[in-house]
Amino acid sequence: MEFPSDMEIQDKKLDNKTLFNIAQSARSLIIKMVYSAKSGHPGGSLSIVDILTDLYFKEMVIDPKDPEMPNRDRLVMSKGHASPALYSILALRGYFPQELLMDFRQLNSKLEGHVHRGVPGVESSTGSLGQGLGVAVGMAIASKLKKENYRVFAVLGDGEIEEGSIWESLMAGSKYRLNNLVAILDKNGVQLDGFTKDIMPMGNVYEKVKSFGWNVMEFNGHNFNEIHAAFDFARKSTDKPVFLIANTVKGKGVSYMENNPKYHGSPPASNEEYEQALSEIGARIYEK
Repeated sequence: MEFPSDMEIQDKKLDNKTLFNIAQSARSLIIKMVYSAKSGHPGGSLSIVDILTDLYFKEMVIDPKDPEMPNRDRLVMSKGHASPALYSILALRGYFPQELLMDFRQLNSKLEGHVHRGVPGVESSTGSLGQGLGVAVGMAIASKLKKENYRVFAVLGDGEIEEGSIWESLMAGSKYRLNNLVAILDKNGVQLDGFTKDIMPMGNVYEKVKSFGWNVMEFNGHNFNEIHAAFDFARKSTDKPVFLIANTVKGKGVSYMENNPKYHGSPPASNEEYEQALSEIGARIYEK
């Protein structure tokens, strides 16, 4: 694909087809990373990558040339095992060379299996599930105390929200009326080795989170029009923190990985699976 220029990205006017193509490029990189490392978490990376594409190429105020810009928006990847998704998007956005991606999970590599603060663009080390939303709450409070204007985004997994610390953080977000905080739930229905509905049913997440004092919206996490609408909803919510429930597909874009718990934490098992994954990702076309 012809990659958009810095000016086009800064103007935040990329169309849906361009965003789709960027997401597909990231999906290819995810497969290459985990296959090269012979380990990693492709399923939850493939499910969240459309949302990360929209955040880093359209929504967030950031500057890859100045990763520590004081008024930048922050993103905490609370589901830290989805590092292939975040690393691939950061590389495509220009935070570091794409060549580094192939060192993923290798000895002495900067790109660890769970997101790590030492990587340009990574705001917090995560991996122990349930902690990232609390970190994001702290960042959002800091923004207000310092009278700065940045927003904080936290990406959660649906298995992760079984952790009690998530609900403590929801209470804190509501108490401090953190209207600069947006939590995004990657609701793909699969955790580790099974389906969330079987391991620990979540019930009506929308109503539960709403009862904790957050503005809530549910949407299709693979449809860019709906993703834009969700972030527009978040921008216009000035009275409370926002919780976005993204309905997604685990392993999105690779047929044998979709909704298959095996690929929560397993790379393609053979060269044939690897080639099939790249072929299917490359063959997908943008549909309005």
